[in-house]
Amino acid sequence: MTLLRKNLIDGEWLGEAGSRNINPSNTDDVVGEYASAGADEARQAIAAAKAAFPAWSRSAPLARHAVLKKASDEIMARKDEIGRALAREEGKTLAEGIGETIRAAQLFDFFAGETLRLSGELVPSVRPGVGVEMTREGVGVVGIITPWNFPIAIPAWKIAPALAYGNTIVFKPAELVPESAWTIVDILHRAGLPNGVLNLVMGKGSVVGQAMLDSPDVNAISFTGSVGTGKRVAAASVEHMRKFQLEMGGKNPLVVLDDADLAVAVDCALNGAYFSTGQRCTASSRLVVTEGIHDRFVAALKERMEKLVIGDALDAKTQIGPVVDATQLKQDEDYIAIGRQEGAELAFGGERLGRETPGFYLQPALFVGASNAMRISREEIFGPVANVIRVKDYDEALAVANDTPFGLTSGICTTSLKHASHFKRNSEAGMVMVNLPTAGVDFHVPFGGRKGSSYGPREQGRYAMEFYTTVKTAYTFAG
Repeated sequence: MTLLRKNLIDGEWLGEAGSRNINPSNTDDVVGEYASAGADEARQAIAAAKAAFPAWSRSAPLARHAVLKKASDEIMARKDEIGRALAREEGKTLAEGIGETIRAAQLFDFFAGETLRLSGELVPSVRPGVGVEMTREGVGVVGIITPWNFPIAIPAWKIAPALAYGNTIVFKPAELVPESAWTIVDILHRAGLPNGVLNLVMGKGSVVGQAMLDSPDVNAISFTGSVGTGKRVAAASVEHMRKFQLEMGGKNPLVVLDDADLAVAVDCALNGAYFSTGQRCTASSRLVVTEGIHDRFVAALKERMEKLVIGDALDAKTQIGPVVDATQLKQDEDYIAIGRQEGAELAFGGERLGRETPGFYLQPALFVGASNAMRISREEIFGPVANVIRVKDYDEALAVANDTPFGLTSGICTTSLKHASHFKRNSEAGMVMVNLPTAGVDFHVPFGGRKGSSYGPREQGRYAMEFYTTVKTAYTFAG
């Protein structure tokens, strides 16, 4: 019998079966059954979080530290088990699933430490005898809405700071990956969180997410997902004058200059464009290559792509797992067709693959002869599809790299300190990589972009404080 995972509302596991979680590597394999919350359950969760906020926001830092540290320790101790379940439900390779689980543990450990470093300022007033102190407090009830592509790391980097700074939470994960979400909530619940501090409401975004957006009792929303949904989150949040933080799409460029180390450039492109099946908002979907190295780069990249092992995510030999589901697979194939129609040349891949088990397998695709005006260069595909844009020199490469409605991350491969330094300063992205893949960031520093990619304060690191706290200024006259 398949185990039923329930929602957590005010410290109680509630709900009936509502959805099945299917393994994209083997669609005959049911990962589990999960309760599906409705609008009423979402409102109950919000009410519970509101009631729990006064006590939790005033709890001793060591109490919050203990919960976050205990959660971190359990996640790390169970990394192989949790990472395997993550790979099974999302489709990224086992190594990537375990690595993401380790990152979640590191995030909780980091923010456990932050509970003891929440500082303020004490300054003299311009008026004699008056003291002024500035402190930070939790903002209240935080709605957290997360995507399917990083099912434990993204919830961790939102939930950990929210709890560390004294907020209470209503958490709505993506429907495709409920097991990772349930696991992280179960661990935190058993780590000693008071009832109502963390509430899990699995269910449809159009129902549960909308109830969160409609509620005046949700004081802040942190959202990662599509641009369209992000705009709806923004509009609804303005209506209620709540804080909101958006992480949305990317169409990230990797610039390869003539002086680049070819092996390094190919490694960066292969990793950035195709690992995690290209299902990363930081993926290198535009490879902007100067003409002197273009042909050698394309040939070397195709040679590496031919050797990639695409298969079951749980097979240790697999380098690229399946696409997450049938809908995403169709979107990838539609964009491959669009690229051909636009006149780009499909130089490699793009075919659906058969394996021993039924799954959503797609051979990574590489287009050449693309222009930056094509839809495959403008719109986020969110799959293992990349295109090469040939340019004359560094100046044109920079212009093409910046010519996008997005601005999450960018990269450059070069041995020139001059060009690397100029690119870091002039790239219109929130994160810039030099001789590194555009995908792959540290957990203790800011994450976020510009333009249509992000809105609001940065996530991760100490910068997370800007979103999850509000500043209070207090004046005291001693008499």
